[in-house]
Parts: sequence; structure tokens; C-alpha cells
Amino acid sequence: MKLLYGTGNQAKLSAMEERMKILGIELIGLKDLDCEIPSPPETGDTPRENARQKAEAYYRAFHMPVFSCDSGLYFDNVPDEVQPGIHVRTVHGKCLTDEEMLAYYASLAKEYGGLTARYKNAICLVMDGDHIYEAMEPSMESEPFLLTEKPHQQHILKPGFPLDCLSIDIKSGKYYYDLPNEELNQLAVEDGFLDFFRKIMKKWRET
Repeated sequence: MKLLYGTGNQAKLSAMEERMKILGIELIGLKDLDCEIPSPPETGDTPRENARQKAEAYYRAFHMPVFSCDSGLYFDNVPDEVQPGIHVRTVHGKCLTDEEMLAYYASLAKEYGGLTARYKNAICLVMDGDHIYEAMEPSMESEPFLLTEKPHQQHILKPGFPLDCLSIDIKSGKYYYDLPNEELNQLAVEDGFLDFFRKIMKKWRET
């Protein structure tokens, strides 16, 4: 099976490619297409709604099986007005650069004495006009992690994952920045995504 992954984020594409190898699914990204890329609205209130908006927009543009993902960042014990949710990069109406994201979330962690965080993730797969599959399951959520005010000492932001510089794995106590690629790929693409594709592949084999 060959699918278009509706993302221009090469780091996310690479992580998903690595995880999907065990399923025999080949991926291409938006930057692999030699054509104009539409800009989906992403006006949903949840990651699931935004994932569907993106996948449907890319399917209308390219008429090939495509999936898109979306995430929301959620903290324990903070007021609703500072909860990022789906607006991880947009704060007070402004789209932040990677450096601005680092400064904003470091200051938030300082204000609240460190933050326990998790990503809630969703996916939508459009195979054709009649077959659309989507999910936002607990198995797709990230493990809780710590967001600290102190950036990693090397302070080199990873394209596509700027908050890795502030994120600490609770089990090991290591910054995401210091985790091996295999562990990082699993953090970026939770097992729930693989289960989602396994179910879809089974359905298509049976039809």
C-alpha cells in the first residue's frame, strides 16, 4: 500500500516512515509532489476535526489515498486560558517561530514550576470519496512527559520538534533531545496509529 502523508514537516514524515515499515506501507510527503500544495483551513475545535479537514483537502487536490494527523498539547493543573490544546504554535493569535515557542513554553514552565504534559493525537485517512476513516483514541496519546523551564544545554532546536529541547522523559529522566532515534520515533508515532492502519488494511483485504 502506498499513501500520501499530508504533512510538510519532514521530521514527522521520517518518524512515520520508520514506524510504518513493519506494516509494509510506503509513504510519500507533500514535498514529494511536484505541484501546488493547498492550505487546509484547520479551523476545527479538536485534533480530530483538523485532521479530517487536512486529509479531505489533500484528497480533493491530489485524488490519491491520503492521511493527515493533528495534535493538541495539554498540561495538568493549568487554567483553561493557557491550555495550548490544538494551538500549540499559535499564541494570542500569533504564529510563533521555533525560538519563540521555546521562550514561551519555558516561561510557562517557570511560572507553574514545571509542567506535566501530554499530546492528544488524531488521524484521518481518505481512501476515496466513499471511504473515510478517522480516530482519536487514548492509545494514540503520548505518554505524560515533563516540560521544563531549562532548555537542553546544547540548545539546538530540532526542525519539526522544537519542544524536544524542553521535554523530559519521565521514566528515564532524559531530555527527548538525548533519547535514541528509535525511542523518539515511537514517541512521535504512538502504537495506536499502527493499530489504526492494521485495522484498515484488514478491511481492505476482506473487500
